[in-house]
Amino acid sequence: MSNLTVHPPRPVPARPPERGSGKKTRRTRAAKEAPREFRSLVSPHTLNTPRGRLIYRITLTLVVVVFTAVFVFPLYWMVTGALKTPEELAQIPPSFFPTSFDFGVYAEAWDQLDLGLFLTNTVVYAGGAWLFTLAIDVSAAYALSKLRPVLGNVVLALMLATLMIPPMVILLPAYLTVKDMPIFGWDLLNTPWVIWLPAAANGFFIFLLKRFFDSIPRELLEAAQIDGASPARILWSIVLPVSRPILGVVSILSVVNVWKDFVWPLLVLPDGDKMTISVGIASLSAQMPQNVLIASLVIASIPTMVVFFIFQRSIMAGLTAGSLKG
Repeated sequence: MSNLTVHPPRPVPARPPERGSGKKTRRTRAAKEAPREFRSLVSPHTLNTPRGRLIYRITLTLVVVVFTAVFVFPLYWMVTGALKTPEELAQIPPSFFPTSFDFGVYAEAWDQLDLGLFLTNTVVYAGGAWLFTLAIDVSAAYALSKLRPVLGNVVLALMLATLMIPPMVILLPAYLTVKDMPIFGWDLLNTPWVIWLPAAANGFFIFLLKRFFDSIPRELLEAAQIDGASPARILWSIVLPVSRPILGVVSILSVVNVWKDFVWPLLVLPDGDKMTISVGIASLSAQMPQNVLIASLVIASIPTMVVFFIFQRSIMAGLTAGSLKG
């Protein structure tokens, strides 16, 4: 046998570090550890100086005042326009202040246009539309979000597709439908149902509610199911209490939509005693002086403004709500 000589393995020379790799590593690490800087037109150092704070306050005040004037001026023009005489309204250039502040024109508008009847009719229509909207749209959104029926996504897509159809296109089919209800053969004209039922069929409200219901943790509902709660009990006791912000948004939008609608009530409520306030004012506008007409418009807009000022926080909270905090 021949003697075999075993040579030890040659050591593999270490690869020299790439030039600049250490600097890049240190630079990356320093960038991660360094606080993020926020750049703007004015540096924080400039804002901390007395001159910078003065300029900032002046700019902020001017912006707030200008935007407030832009949004408040139409309201002021409407309120003061009712206090002017017809001659003042026809004056060119127009005057910004009435010569006399006689608020009796509002009482005159209330009596001559019978605004009490029109307001009562509109409150009934808006209240019924609100109840039907919550009952139908909440149930549909809850079923699509949590019960997950067969072809639920297809149903939701068909509902959202209705939002792409202009309202004027479906005006005639909707009128023929309420004129002669399919299957039942009922004539709903001059009845509150002709306002309530179409208002409740709103794909946008169903989409808003479904998106909010999707954010509710499923573990919360499963825990209620383990305790023996039915789907209806889960909806009433768990889902609705945590959905108050979005319910407030849907409620306000449904009431405002009915209150400001004009074409549909004009078409389906031809009886003078069943008209809404917008249709009633328009039907009597040709017989009234200009200042009395403006006063009636001010009275008609007061309820919607009061609703907005009371529930404006609910509007913002509902539109920005998308998750639950644990």
